[in-house]
Amino acid sequence: MVGPGCTLLFLVFFVLPRRMMNRLKHFSKGAKISFCPPKKRYPTIRPALFYAIYYVYLYRRSREGGREIMSALSILHRACLRLALLPLPLAPLRAPLRSSTLPRPLRLPRRAAMSSAASRMSHIAAAAASGESNQPAAADASGLGQEDDDLSLGYRLPPKEIQDIVDAPPLPVLSFSPSKDKILFLKRRALPPLSDLAKPEEKLAGVRIDGHSNTRSRMSSYTGIGIHKLMDDGTLGPEKEVHGYPEGAKINFVTWSHDGRNLSFSVRVEEEDNKISKLRVWIADVESGEARPLFKSPDIYLNAIFDSFVWVDNSTLLVCTIPVSRGALPQKPSVPSGPKIQSNETKNVVQVRTFQDLLKDEYDADLFDYYATSQLMLVSLDGTVKPMGPPAVYTSIDPSPDDKYLMLSSIHRPYSYIVPCGRFPKRVELWTADGKFIRELCDLPLAEDIPIATSSVRKGKRSIYWRPDKPSTLYWVETQDGGDAKVEVSPRDIVYMENAEPINGEQPEILHKLDLRYGGISWCDESLALVYESWYKTRKTRTWVVAPDKKDVSPRILFDRSSEDVYSDPGSPMLRRTAMGTYVIAKVNKQDGSTYLLLNGMGATPEGNVPFLDLFDINTGSKERIWESDKEKYFETVVALMSDKIDGDLPLDQLKILTSKESKTENTQYYLQIWPEKKQVQITKFPHPYPQLASLYKEMIRYQRKDGVQLTAKLYLPPGYDQSKDGPLPCLVWSYPGEFKSKDAAGQVRGSPNEFSGIGATSPLLWLARGFAILSGPTIPIVGEGDVEANDSYVEQLVTSAEAAVEEVVRRGVVHPDKIAVGGHSYGAFMTANLLAHAPHLFCCGIARSGAYNRTLTPFGFQNEDRTLWEATNTYVEMSPFMSANKIKRPILLIHGEQDNNSGTLTMQSDRFFNALKGHGVQSRLVILPFESHGYSARESIMHVLWESDRWLQKYCVNGTSKADSETAADGESKKLAASGGGAASEGLSSDGFSSIPRSLL
Repeated sequence: MVGPGCTLLFLVFFVLPRRMMNRLKHFSKGAKISFCPPKKRYPTIRPALFYAIYYVYLYRRSREGGREIMSALSILHRACLRLALLPLPLAPLRAPLRSSTLPRPLRLPRRAAMSSAASRMSHIAAAAASGESNQPAAADASGLGQEDDDLSLGYRLPPKEIQDIVDAPPLPVLSFSPSKDKILFLKRRALPPLSDLAKPEEKLAGVRIDGHSNTRSRMSSYTGIGIHKLMDDGTLGPEKEVHGYPEGAKINFVTWSHDGRNLSFSVRVEEEDNKISKLRVWIADVESGEARPLFKSPDIYLNAIFDSFVWVDNSTLLVCTIPVSRGALPQKPSVPSGPKIQSNETKNVVQVRTFQDLLKDEYDADLFDYYATSQLMLVSLDGTVKPMGPPAVYTSIDPSPDDKYLMLSSIHRPYSYIVPCGRFPKRVELWTADGKFIRELCDLPLAEDIPIATSSVRKGKRSIYWRPDKPSTLYWVETQDGGDAKVEVSPRDIVYMENAEPINGEQPEILHKLDLRYGGISWCDESLALVYESWYKTRKTRTWVVAPDKKDVSPRILFDRSSEDVYSDPGSPMLRRTAMGTYVIAKVNKQDGSTYLLLNGMGATPEGNVPFLDLFDINTGSKERIWESDKEKYFETVVALMSDKIDGDLPLDQLKILTSKESKTENTQYYLQIWPEKKQVQITKFPHPYPQLASLYKEMIRYQRKDGVQLTAKLYLPPGYDQSKDGPLPCLVWSYPGEFKSKDAAGQVRGSPNEFSGIGATSPLLWLARGFAILSGPTIPIVGEGDVEANDSYVEQLVTSAEAAVEEVVRRGVVHPDKIAVGGHSYGAFMTANLLAHAPHLFCCGIARSGAYNRTLTPFGFQNEDRTLWEATNTYVEMSPFMSANKIKRPILLIHGEQDNNSGTLTMQSDRFFNALKGHGVQSRLVILPFESHGYSARESIMHVLWESDRWLQKYCVNGTSKADSETAADGESKKLAASGGGAASEGLSSDGFSSIPRSLL
């Protein structure tokens, strides 16, 4: 026994503690998880024995064999428990689903002498709801009885009450016919499987491409098309299904013909090896619902990398197709022809954001050309095909309103390795509808040097469009400041107009000169157009009235206001459809002959949004309100004008509009409002998507920050909650900071207390089903008035905003002050990490998804910060929670998509932040989701995110440790637990029995 005993001791005390955890870290199925346990300090050698035993236990779970040594160690394991030498916080209280090849996990007897931590876990395991998995690798739903650091259990499912909401069938998307007499119900599927995301994809020039289908990867789709006739009384006729296409097809790009008699759409189907076919264009007759392929040849496929197809007229489409003559896929050279070289010997100043998925070499450029190059085809409904122009990387195809011309935009070489394809050289050409080249409108060079300052733009012609009120007139804008927002010049932008085919060499006509940055035009007719300009730095926005074809009428300012001041927003003009199929500003006539515009606004007020529809006299500025949303119970909005079947001005007494209507508990339905009686007719009767939450409580609350800024938030309470019986609840605070130039604007109320609470697949409102209070969207304004930069006081304003929100919900008595978690996505994750670092007195734990935590990795600006790292070094460093990782004392869950392509939020941001946290002993967990991008889409990924989040909230919020500070290095004391296993410590109780919330040290 001496030999085996020495060997055993050597393994226990020296070999296993150093090597086994390194092996186990990366042993996982599904999401990649890292776990950093809390740091503990023990004065004796007993922890080494315990951890050695536990390492062997984990080793046995992960590999077969080792049964002899486990037999001996099991005896020591049980002895530790009987003698109560150590708590065993990570004991397996419920076995996971296992493969038959895995050894049976070591089971521990339950003992009354178990530590409080183990007892607490027993409570969680017993209370957690179980769910059934349809995935062989996944374990059961709750998982809270599992080892906290068991990283090899695969994808998990959240509790059933959350699953049921996420898996609820999605409502269809509606599309009205051009004449507004028919409605398409575009049916959608539930969450896609992970296998859809796992398909191979190419990442080229900022675009992700499914090479097999020759389209964008990760593209959602419809599963069916239903056609309903809209009756004269406003009711819907029976549904007619579009049929004839392959069963199980994925449908995209559904468009109406100009006359509304036909539909065009793309179809792709599943093939062998879990691949999706290339896209084919199909046509459906609206009356019969019968669908058929557009092309007679089975060898012509749609190229949908950029544009797809457009109706040129009622019987002809222009389609981007994969060139039939395209050769084989370029092969990457086994040996490179030379090094990859970039040069700036000309000393150009080129500052760019952290774009992702860029071209890396000449092979990538060839691959991009291979997939993105299209051959344009003019195709008639009878199948006649005519190629148009040479193959090129066409990015948009735009017919003129009279269908006589086509404006074609394409990109070409030289490409760039530092900017995405939107900045590649761009050529815009004019062709006739029958395929004859007319002229080149512009050929813009590569735009690597667009300044990072907000409101900076590309040099040369931009925003080239057709005038919707004219048969074939073009308009565009050109910058006068070189595209650099920091250059002071007047005018800054000039808007031009020009006929498609200029007569006798006529030059472009100047429509208007702007001192701010051009923001678009709403066209009406030859005597009226509204031109918009704005400037982000000052938040100034102006609306000009111009007479496009009347040179004797001078432009004048109609509105001059702050874009932040939502209370002063007059609304936007409603548009009507013309006989050419374009949309222009609608004019309404009263019986006395007076003419008005229709202004549709959200109606922001201190009590919330009250949408409206006004008659507006463009000459006098007078208004008359002809419709307004219900203020007491419902939230209604104007969706579209329905009485525009004829050209010209609309009689007011024949007005018909489409509105939406919802309440706190009733989901959105659509109605017709018919004048002159203002009769209301309900069109849709969609079922409640999640009836189990139909009786939730929602309130828009208002409170004040200590510097006087008024703040708002939406407070949600679970259905059936009774404060007198149920007491204060655990709470999840979910938000996203915003920047403002004035305190008054930051304090304005946005949104309505009567809006229906839509719950997305990863919404924080899902935890209403788990008994949480949810504080959704508390305003976190970062204000920089005058010349002050808002981010220079980011942390201070962030903390004071959070303090005000927490104090308000605690004051109301509905939230337990020691059970408040904080979370956010993207910039909200950045906020979450900063709050845990600088306001540990407010929150017990945090959930941060897809965030950026080290701003030195985004040195040329981020969010709305347009100073560089070298211009604002202190701001970059102080805002970065990575730099304050040593200050974080609360548990934080980091989640990130492995293929995040959002500018700035590289996956390594979470990797490096987790390593910093782990290096300081912070309770933390990192979950990397395979194949997922900035937002998550696969069902397996979303369900696992919800399981991770629910586990985190149950463990560290509902049943978490006290709000007392963690042990310091000086005293080494452990955290104190309440008798209930997770409440407040006994010190510092206020008169109502809850811990008071200390103010920030800032």
